[in-house]
Amino acid sequence: MASPPSDLRLWAVLALGPVFLALGVLFLAAPALGALVYGVPEPGGVGRTYPRAIGARDAALALDLAGLSLFSTRHAVPVVLAASLVIPACDLALILSAGTAAWWQVAVHAESAGVLALSALWLAGRGRSA
Repeated sequence: MASPPSDLRLWAVLALGPVFLALGVLFLAAPALGALVYGVPEPGGVGRTYPRAIGARDAALALDLAGLSLFSTRHAVPVVLAASLVIPACDLALILSAGTAAWWQVAVHAESAGVLALSALWLAGRGRSA
């Protein structure tokens, strides 16, 4: 059963959606700027496909979170948020291994991981007590 519209958990997860959707649109529409935000050098030519793939991934995550929040059980959302930690963990590993990222680019990925982890923990904890 989905959360009722008055449930703060629903709105907290739905608030993450526009953030990931905006990132997705940025990477799809402006791959050079997306690469800068991500923490890698701007790719040229066919290499611009990679930032766009990141954009598609982020947009899909936004839609997944919205769909799960509105139409799934309250237990599914924290599981998906926790599983989604693979995304920023891999992103961090990739930019650190490339050695091209500035501190703020590393911080963006670490913050993303933190938000996903804290949200998953908060939602899982609330789900058990409800």
